[in-house]
Amino acid sequence: MFRVSVLVLALLSAGCVSLDPTYQRPDAPVPATLPGTHGEATAVVSQWQQVMNDHRLNKVVTMALTSNRDVQKAIADIDAARAQYGETRSSLFPSVDASLSHTRSRTLASGVSTSDEANGAVSSFELDLFGRNQSLSRAARETWLASEFTAQNTRLTMVSELTTAWITLAADNSNLALAKSTQESAANSLKIVQRQQDVGVAAATDVSEAMAVYQQARASVASYQTLVMQDKNALNLLAGETVPENLLPGTLESLSDNAITLIPAGVSSATLLRRPDIQEAEHNLLSANANIGAARANFFPTMSLTASAGVGSDSLSSLFSHGMKVWSFAPSISLPLFSGGNNMAQLRYAEAEKKGLIATYEKTIQSAFKDVADALARRETLSEELDAQSEYVAAEQKTLDVATRSYQVGAGDYLTVLTAQRALWSARASLIALQQTDFENRITLWQSLGGGIQ
Repeated sequence: MFRVSVLVLALLSAGCVSLDPTYQRPDAPVPATLPGTHGEATAVVSQWQQVMNDHRLNKVVTMALTSNRDVQKAIADIDAARAQYGETRSSLFPSVDASLSHTRSRTLASGVSTSDEANGAVSSFELDLFGRNQSLSRAARETWLASEFTAQNTRLTMVSELTTAWITLAADNSNLALAKSTQESAANSLKIVQRQQDVGVAAATDVSEAMAVYQQARASVASYQTLVMQDKNALNLLAGETVPENLLPGTLESLSDNAITLIPAGVSSATLLRRPDIQEAEHNLLSANANIGAARANFFPTMSLTASAGVGSDSLSSLFSHGMKVWSFAPSISLPLFSGGNNMAQLRYAEAEKKGLIATYEKTIQSAFKDVADALARRETLSEELDAQSEYVAAEQKTLDVATRSYQVGAGDYLTVLTAQRALWSARASLIALQQTDFENRITLWQSLGGGIQ
């Protein structure tokens, strides 16, 4: 009898209806094609291993994916969400308990008596006729899946931030090298001007101006030394442990042009739907959709059942052979008549939550579109700027060389040399900044297209 009852329960539960609203993915509120693209080509967003080509950077990223604390926290959140889903899903199945009891008593009338009992019981199992528990289970599952994409987005962001920090360190190494080179050049110029002053060729103002350039370069060296140390600290924090010196970058100029791969730009905006933050937002929306079904089910009757079956005997030895069979079957039904507006409030809350998450989903798509559009817009002019700045540096170097030779032979003044020296310094610093921007733009474009993180 007991086994038959459990079978009936399972069949009834399997035949329940779902009151979840029919889900339709909201239309993407962005143009079909990204700006500056042609057609509907689909970009193959590579895994980070194919994008970060420098072997040192590759090893640092691998280290961070294991040791970064934000990533570890995201993985723990996945485990928690999975456990909550398992807890919610358990309500779909009856809870079956087995018990064995032995009682020994003594009275004056009958003396010593014993009794033994073995039971199996289903404790207040709710028949999910209107799909309430199924809806709650689906909501928990979607929350779990959302946490998976949250973790994926955390990894993506971490890889992007780590790579940017690594490139920043390389850029500051370049700036430090430039400052040291400028300091050395300024020191040599200062010595020349001082010698010329000693023989009466140079004025005292020339010496003071040369000293000003030297001290400025000296201060820059100290400043960039501080920045380099801070960059290393930031890199260690992102990596989750101290990065070995042999994995740190040199100067920006020492990096190969393909140290970070440039992702093809010709993509459709539909590619953005692969971004983990957008997929996370959609799973949260699906969870809210299932919660509406659970709230609707509260308006319908609930049926629960308590059942037990077993055997009893006054002797343990004959419990299972000659014991008395006992069973009970106690179904109950509850019809909601008045809840003070609680059920309606829960439904309205679930519907409002879904509306809010639709807006969040659409906003996430819009933000993703802007990220990619901004990266592509910067990409369009970056190559031309780099070429122009390189030519500018070469021109300023020639200007300084000519001005220095003219001053040394007495055909020019030192102000011209000073101006050319400062202009060259500024031009080289701007070139370093553009080279840094080039690498960072590649990182941003890869990340904004959804990256490749598993």
